[in-house]
This record gives sequence, C-alpha cells and structure tokens, in this order.
Amino acid sequence: MKRITSLLLLMLLGISSVFAQLPKVSKSKYFEIRKYYAHPGKLPDLLKRFEDHTMKLFEKAGMENIIYFVPEENTDNSMTYILGYPDEASREKSWELFLNDPEWKAAYEASRVNGPLVKSIDQTFMVLAPELNDTPIPTESGIFQMRTYHCFPGKIENIQARFRDHTRELFEKQGLKNYPYWLTVEKDGAQPKLVYLLGHDSKEAFNAAFDRFRVDPEWVKARDASEESGKIVEKVDAVFFKTVPFSPMK
Repeated sequence: MKRITSLLLLMLLGISSVFAQLPKVSKSKYFEIRKYYAHPGKLPDLLKRFEDHTMKLFEKAGMENIIYFVPEENTDNSMTYILGYPDEASREKSWELFLNDPEWKAAYEASRVNGPLVKSIDQTFMVLAPELNDTPIPTESGIFQMRTYHCFPGKIENIQARFRDHTRELFEKQGLKNYPYWLTVEKDGAQPKLVYLLGHDSKEAFNAAFDRFRVDPEWVKARDASEESGKIVEKVDAVFFKTVPFSPMK
C-alpha cells in the first residue's frame, strides 16, 4: 500500500513539474514587438537595465512581459522583446505612466552615466490571429524562430486557414512547438502579416524537423490544394532567437 502511495505521489510530482514549466497564459489582446539596437559594447548594460528595472516597471504600469530574446547570430547588436496590453488605448496610457515614473527616470539616467545604451528602436503592433491560438502552450524551447509571412494581396485569410487546418498539426508531428500566432496591425491600412514563434530544443533539431516537414506528403498535399487558385505567400522572414535568462517565456 505504501509503495502504491509513493508511486502515486511521484507521478503527481512529475505532472506538477511539467506544468510548472509552462509559460503563463497571456490575457492581453494587443501586442508590440520592440527591437532595440544597442550602441557598441552597450548590449550587456541594456539587458541588465531590463532585468533590474524595466521589466518590473512595465508591469507596474500595466504592461505584460511576454518574451525577451536576442538573435542567435547577433550581427546587429540587438535585443527583441514582446509586450502585451489589454487593448491599444491601454498601451498609450501604460507608456505614459511608465515614462513619467520617477523610479524609471532615475534608473534610466543612472544607466546612461557612461553614455546612451540604445541607438534606435523598431516597433511592430499585433493582435492574436483568430483560431490559431487554441493549442496547448508548449514547454520550454532551446531555440525559437520568429517567422513573418508576407502574403500576396487578398491572401491573408488563406494562410490563416492553411495554418488552422493543416500546418500547425504538421509542425507538431515533426516535433516543432507552436507558440503564439499574431496578425500585424498596419497603420497605413495595408494587409496584415502573419507572425508566429516556432520552437525546438536546439537549432540543429529545429532544422532537421523543418526539413522533414517540407517533404511530408501530408504537407505537400495540403499546400498544393491551398494554392489551386494561386500562390499565397510572397516571402517569409525567419530569424532564430535565444531567450535571455530573465524572459518569462522560454
């Protein structure tokens, strides 16, 4: 009886440890990718400022820290992170609170004693892609790839349908992990882009899995059927990232 009880306890602890690894489910509806280009030699200082000050002050102002990472091949001395907000209006209010926070102003000035840290910032605004975020949240990944799909005019709904009905499942079949899927919010009214994160244990494992995916007969059949009325994707931007130690999502 004691042995059975012990086994059950071990099983429950094992299940708990798995769920403990899961990133928290985001409640945000509006998102922002922010890419910071650091001045030469200043990236470590910038990362430390985020870890020691910025992240907690973002949360204090009502923002949600989603993920923080750097390119696997960091040729442009950059870091990228994603924030979440309840909606677009909340974003503006949160940033106003953050920028006027005396604690942030003090941390900002202290970090610039030996020169500014950030050279420039790129921003991308997004909302969750409908029907593409209903799968279980994966456990941690050793590597991420951010993939951005530029579709031909009028084809954004086609790519969403293909991911909903086929692609995500076929990624999982090969061991790739589906993280959030978003649609960009284009301020000029242009067609949105599909942006998503795909993960695996390592870059080598990712590339091997993606190579298997490309030649999977199920994928080839689904792709060809979806393109009977014309090509869907004009080009794909794909960048490998590794999360930093303080990133909420890993």
